[in-house]
Amino acid sequence: MAQHKSAIRQARRSLRRKAINRKNKSILRTEIKKLRAAIEKKDQKKAKEQMPQTFSIIDKSIKKGTIHKNTGNRYKSRLSRQVEIINLAVPK
Repeated sequence: MAQHKSAIRQARRSLRRKAINRKNKSILRTEIKKLRAAIEKKDQKKAKEQMPQTFSIIDKSIKKGTIHKNTGNRYKSRLSRQVEIINLAVPK
């Protein structure tokens, strides 16, 4: 256990940040799962509607430092590519 006052404060701060990051990451994962579920069902309309909302959550997670910038960009790239594949696969 930490001995110095500053180390004790830092340990408390670390626990608070961990809780915040866990909450933000949970929200992010939930949104990504919703979009992936729409992609799995090949529901083009729902996937298109869900995409901006999911991308917004990804951008917020990057801004808050929950995930790295490149990780967020990779998520967005892969998800948008999968949605576009649905557009090509589904006859109009």
